[in-house]
Amino acid sequence: MPKEPEDLMDDLQRMGLINPAAYPIAEAISAAELRQALFFRNASRGKPAVETLLRALAEEAGGLDQAFAAAFGPEAGRFFSNVSSSSPLGRRTFLKGLAAGAALVTLTNCGVKREEDGGGVVDPGSLEKKDLKVGFIPITCATPIIMAQPMGFYERYGMNVEVVKMPSWGAVRDSAIAGELDAYHMLAPMPIAMTLGLGTAPFSVRLASIENINGQAITVAKRHAGKVKEAKDFKGFVIGVPFPFSMHNLLLRYYLAEGGINPDTDVQIRPVPPPDSIAQLVTGDLDAMLMPDPFNQRAVYEDAGFIHLLTKDLWDGHPCCAFATGESWIQEHPLTFQALNKSIIDAANYAHKQENRVEIAKAISGRAFLNQPTEVVEAVLTGKFENGLGETFNVPDRIDFDPYPWQSFANWIQSQLVRWDLGKAASMIKAGDFDSNSASIFLTSEAQELKRSMGLNPPSEQFRVEKLAFDTFDPQQPMQYIEEQKKRGGF
Repeated sequence: MPKEPEDLMDDLQRMGLINPAAYPIAEAISAAELRQALFFRNASRGKPAVETLLRALAEEAGGLDQAFAAAFGPEAGRFFSNVSSSSPLGRRTFLKGLAAGAALVTLTNCGVKREEDGGGVVDPGSLEKKDLKVGFIPITCATPIIMAQPMGFYERYGMNVEVVKMPSWGAVRDSAIAGELDAYHMLAPMPIAMTLGLGTAPFSVRLASIENINGQAITVAKRHAGKVKEAKDFKGFVIGVPFPFSMHNLLLRYYLAEGGINPDTDVQIRPVPPPDSIAQLVTGDLDAMLMPDPFNQRAVYEDAGFIHLLTKDLWDGHPCCAFATGESWIQEHPLTFQALNKSIIDAANYAHKQENRVEIAKAISGRAFLNQPTEVVEAVLTGKFENGLGETFNVPDRIDFDPYPWQSFANWIQSQLVRWDLGKAASMIKAGDFDSNSASIFLTSEAQELKRSMGLNPPSEQFRVEKLAFDTFDPQQPMQYIEEQKKRGGF
């Protein structure tokens, strides 16, 4: 290896070990989030010669962390401007890390095949496991997980996946802990709650991709038609949500509290498996529900209820469901995990396009999947629907599909778990815990890398300010946000 960093960079580029496209990645990768124990194994694809070269490059930079921190840390631009005017030693150290890090990224991506359809795994034979079971709840939030089976997305990435219909979120949680599934469709707050041990013994789960954004609604029993106009009209109601640790519960509480209704004392919020929700509306066991679709639209179809509010009107672009799996499973099956996550990202991107929604509705409506009338599923996916009160709407993003797991999503979820002390979260999540919890549970850095390897262009940021109907959430000030909410609501 040359001793001067400028020579090192020139030599590596002449050898083809630095792809110029690697440098613009600079703003995105956080070295602290790289899993070093798996890096060399995954990156070398089991080839000793490649692993030796990767390790030599890392050593040249002073270690893997240093290589990536110099080349791709979020402060790389600022650091470069500082060292360029500082001592020659500082500049040489930086350039050496930059060269090694760029070469490492180029080499670790060279084993990925890039195709016009979004890329795939070069050698399916290298997957640790090909026959997989992925659990799902029969709701439209699971569209990417479900459609990936009949529409061939899993097969494209070398896997034979059985999608297993589950009766409830509690069953998904229990099957995950028991190791009965390889991966799972989960509500976005579930990996946080399970990993932190909120409401159950701790079990380390990682959220790899967001399944859907938006896609829920508050539906009110038809017997209350004409009586419910705003949040205060829900006082005394029994309201169903699919699970305590769900965006449904958190968004319902957000809506009620802003309307002066204390969700812990003025109403009863009851967990109800989505398939049971319509029957409970009809029998009078529920007055209203904030449920995933297609059950809101099915309530309209059955003349059992009317849609009061779409959740996109509370927070446009909010996360709902997710693709997740256990941390230990990822460690044991790193290449399979990458292939599985790629298939979900690929399917979500396909579902994002409006022109594909009718085709998808037909593919997932059948008995094996959603077991719903195709016109109900199509109304949800296309956003062309009736609300049960004689009105017709066209809301194309009533549900949408964007797999990027923003860290700010995780911080907002934690803020609401703390605010309502769900699972004793208030005593378990402290002010300094938000970012570290989010970084370890939401695999945002990994999602960035996978999307780049597929020829996609993910955001370079991991946090963003989230704009909701009644306030704005700064993910760097979660405790202040909680206090402001309490002050507005009085509880």
